[in-house]
Amino acid sequence: MTVCIFASSSSRINNEYALAATELGALLAKAGMDVVFGGGGIGLMGKLADSVLKNNGKITGVIPGFMKEEGWDHPGVTKMIITPDMGERKKQMLTLSDAVVALPGGVGTLEELTEAITLKQLGLFKGSIIILNTLDFYKSLLEFLDNMVAGEFLRFEHKGIWQIASTPEEVMDYLDKNETWIHDPRSIAKI
Repeated sequence: MTVCIFASSSSRINNEYALAATELGALLAKAGMDVVFGGGGIGLMGKLADSVLKNNGKITGVIPGFMKEEGWDHPGVTKMIITPDMGERKKQMLTLSDAVVALPGGVGTLEELTEAITLKQLGLFKGSIIILNTLDFYKSLLEFLDNMVAGEFLRFEHKGIWQIASTPEEVMDYLDKNETWIHDPRSIAKI
């Protein structure tokens, strides 16, 4: 199984987030799961990559050329794919992956996560989408998604698109189950 990780590139955040990213990287590597991520060398991306590599795992970075030119890439990844832009980066990451895990992050991480949710809603991505809610980081987003359901912008069934984990171990439990959502997502895509 190949797991796509969306995560922050900020190095100024609470260390609890870094500890969770490091633990998840170790668990993924020890489970023999390959990892695809945004290719960054700092923040949660860097901590995750360092941990996967330290535990003899395989990790592929996908980074736009301009970020590599800025020196933002992780130098030690197993493989680095250079894309022409951010959109192609995200497309490559999802295409290479069987599941998605979103760690805490900024607007880039949020945009990646919501695109994965949208693609799954339309049946264009079939894998698990797991939100690692370290320190209740995603509380406001989850409440916002609940508001979308309450306002009938999403069906109640759409809440099954994503799973919420509080710890890296819970992420692994969800990945091990690898549950499918529904057989024909488009049958309920139209509200």
